[in-house]
This record gives sequence, structure tokens and C-alpha cells, in this order.
Amino acid sequence: MILIGQYDSPFVRRVGIALTLYGIPFEHRPWSSFGNDDEIRAHNPLTRVPTLVLDDGLALTDSHIILDYLDSLVSDDQVMFPRTEPARHRALRIATLATGLGDKAVSLFYEKRLHGEVSALWVDRCRRQIEETLGVLEASRAQGQSEYWFSERIGHVDIAVAVVLRFLNDVHTDLVAISNYPHLQAHAQKLEALPVFQTISQPFIPPA
Repeated sequence: MILIGQYDSPFVRRVGIALTLYGIPFEHRPWSSFGNDDEIRAHNPLTRVPTLVLDDGLALTDSHIILDYLDSLVSDDQVMFPRTEPARHRALRIATLATGLGDKAVSLFYEKRLHGEVSALWVDRCRRQIEETLGVLEASRAQGQSEYWFSERIGHVDIAVAVVLRFLNDVHTDLVAISNYPHLQAHAQKLEALPVFQTISQPFIPPA
């Protein structure tokens, strides 16, 4: 398998971490959707990352779809999204909130980066959505009694929240104070200290 995309993207990073934790061998090509669009287009006409090229040459895109495929390759005792309800939809809800927060952080970055005149209305809207989502995630984590979000072992939810918080902090350093969300802050610090998180990592590189 080939994982395309840079690890400063939370979406690429969550896939790289999952592949590593699952023990699935892969080649990493740290291509940028801006600087390497021609190379990515050869596999994915959307030129989006992450793109995962399977051994048969078929390319998957969108981190959730990629993780769904990876989950199909492992046993029930390894899988990091629950396979049965209601645990499955509860985990998917939190993961979707986290990745949606990541989408908002990306959107806000490009609003500030690419537009000569930044829309204050759009910035305020994104900030509010990010803060309210952080509030929901904080409340959910505060209710947890297990070591990780939903169990005693790491899951896709834990990874998604941690990598998005890292991205938010790296890209929008003054947007929100993570100290206002102590359970999320502790969660992120715990996961970022794990060897796999330190290996599957890179500083944020703004697109040229």
C-alpha cells in the first residue's frame, strides 16, 4: 500500500497512525496537494489527501473510507471502530465531530491565506463552530470512565480528536485556548506522547 499526503494534515496523519497500529506495511509518499498535484492526480482525480493506493492499484480517498477499509482487514479484537451497535454509532459521532472540526480549521486557514480581504463574518462563524464543537467533545470526554474514549484501548476516535487538536493548535495558535478544555488537553497530551504519534508527525508546512 502507498499512503499519499503529508503528516501535517490530520486526515493523512490519522490514517498513517492507524496503519502503523494495525501493523499493515505501507510506503509513505509525502506529496502536497498543491506542490505535487500532477503526481496525485495520476491516482486520484480530486487531487485530495489522504489517498491510499492499494496493492492492486485501486486508490481510496477520504480518511473515513480508508479507515473503514483498513478495519475490514483486521480481527474483531484489533478493530478500532466498534462493529456492533450502539457502540459503533456513538464512536462514529465523536469521530465525525472531530474531523468536522478539522475541516473548519482547514477552511478558516484558506480563508485567511488565499483571500485578499478576509471575511470577518466567515471567520466568526468558523470560530463559533469550532468552539461549540470543542465544548461537545470536552463534555463527552469528561463523562468517560475508561483509559481511552470508549474503552481501555486506543480507537479511531482517540486518534481523530488528538490529531485534529494538534492541527488546530499548529495552524490557529490564537484562535482558541485549549486550556479551556482540560479533558481534551489531557487527552491530546497523552496521545502525542505515544511513540506512534511522535513517529507519524511533522511540523505544519503552509502550502506555497
